[in-house]
Amino acid sequence: MNDILRDRLLRKLDALPDEKAYQVLDYVEFLESKYAERRAGAPAFQRAAETLEDTLRAGRVPVNIIKGTMEAGKKSADKEKVEETPPGQ
Repeated sequence: MNDILRDRLLRKLDALPDEKAYQVLDYVEFLESKYAERRAGAPAFQRAAETLEDTLRAGRVPVNIIKGTMEAGKKSADKEKVEETPPGQ
C-alpha cells in the first residue's frame, strides 16, 4: 500500500467513533478472508489479544470496556517487553 493511501485511510479511521471503526475492521477482515492469498501474520501475543477483543465484541461488551481492556493489556505487554530487554539495548 502506498503512503498516500495509508495516510488517507488513517485520517478517515481516526475520525470515526470506535463502534464504526470496528465495523470497518470487520469489513477489512472479510475482504482479507475472501481475497487475500495469505493472511497477514502477527506475533503470538497480538493474535491472542485480537482473539480476546473479538470474543468481547461477540459478547456485545460495550466498546469503552473493550478499549480499556485492550489498553491495559498493551501496557502490560509493553512493560514485560522492557523488562526482558537486556541492559544497554
